[in-house]
Parts: sequence; C-alpha cells; structure tokens
Amino acid sequence: MSRDVFNGPLLPLRSVREHPLAPADRTAWPAALPPVRELLDDGLELGQVTVLTGDNGAGKSTLVEAIAGAFGLNPEGGGTGAMHSTRSTESPLGEHLQLVRGAGAPKSGFFLRAETMHSLFTYYEQIGVGGMMHERSHGESFLELVAERSRIRGLWVLDEPESALSLSGCLALLGLLGELVENGSQIILSTHSPVLAALPGADLYEVGEWGLRRTDYDDLTLVRTWRSFLDAPQRFLRHLD
Repeated sequence: MSRDVFNGPLLPLRSVREHPLAPADRTAWPAALPPVRELLDDGLELGQVTVLTGDNGAGKSTLVEAIAGAFGLNPEGGGTGAMHSTRSTESPLGEHLQLVRGAGAPKSGFFLRAETMHSLFTYYEQIGVGGMMHERSHGESFLELVAERSRIRGLWVLDEPESALSLSGCLALLGLLGELVENGSQIILSTHSPVLAALPGADLYEVGEWGLRRTDYDDLTLVRTWRSFLDAPQRFLRHLD
C-alpha cells in the first residue's frame, strides 16, 4: 500500500474547496445552505474516513453527491466508468468545487447512492455485470455489490446506505467498510444511522443550520436522540397522539 511518510495511506482526496474560477452564488440553492456555504468559504480537509450526519434537508447528501461528481463518479451511482442515467436531479454544486487530490494516490472510486440503487442494478444487468441483483432483496444486493466492488481501491462515497439495510446489514456493511479502509481506500459517508456513524477512525461532522460541526460520537445529536428514544420510547410516542 502506498503511504505518505507523515500522513499514512495516500488519500485520493485531500481537501475540497470552491474553485476560484467558478464561484457559486451564495444567495441561490445549494450554496445558500449553511454547510455548503461553509465548505465554499473555508474548504474542508479530509482524512481517511469522513462521516456526515444531520437532519433531512440539511445538505449532507448535496455535499457527498457533489464531491462524488467532481471526482468523476457517476452521480447516480457506480464507478468512474458507469454510464447509466435516468433523470438528472443532482445540484450544480460539483461544477463549483476544486478537489485537491493526493499525488500518486488512486484515481478510482465508487459511489453508492441508496435512492438510485434500482437503476444502478438495472444498468449492471444490462451490461452483464454482477448477476441478477434484482432477484435478491434490496439489502442483500447492496451488500453483495459492495463486496464485489471491494477490489476497487480509491475514493468510496456512500449516501445514506442504511435505507437498504437492517441492523445486521449495517453491521455487515461496517465490516466491509473497515476492510476497504485497511486496504487503503478513503471513505466519505452520509448517514442517519448511529451504527454506521460508529465507523472506527471516522472524522464526524454534524451538518445543520450552523454549517459543519466536528463532533465526538457520544455528542452527536443522532446518537443522543436514539439513546433517549430506546431508553424511554413512551416519552416520544405520547406526542403522536
């Protein structure tokens, strides 16, 4: 595995910032979102594992989708050579990003976007890759896809993969992601799952109206809320009456 003497494995992506020749309009979506604006204003340094958590609509999926696209990955999921496309819904943010890549690091990668997995599976079946994924459960196909593509060493971007997975599936995915990291890959993950947020060695960020906030695992709103719910679910359920 190629390594930098001071920084460990050579990372495909060192940082993300606004491209000086393509500034984004801060008054328009998505640059008006606080996390996006902070990334554009200040840039974001990336380690080997970066996890983004936050509520729906906060901007975490917008960020990972744009980074994946700017890196050259298909915005609907897949690797750098995936050509499938259904309906383009991604934001233009990727056009305003400048990526600082690691010299000599892998340029390959893979993007797993839960909401477009059906079209990705269809694409792979059409080109004769990966077997009959639609004949398995969503979660089984998802994990099988990660296992089959684990030979790809580079940048792995995952957007809310827990939507396809049970608790045991999330644990299985944690194991696969850990193997990717051990083999030198870099991971950027957005998630609502406290299980996936526990990925060892991750730099954790909460995404919200404050922008991007570096947070310890036990202090994540996601983790504290789930613990509170599981401790006394009736405190939450009584508000539904």
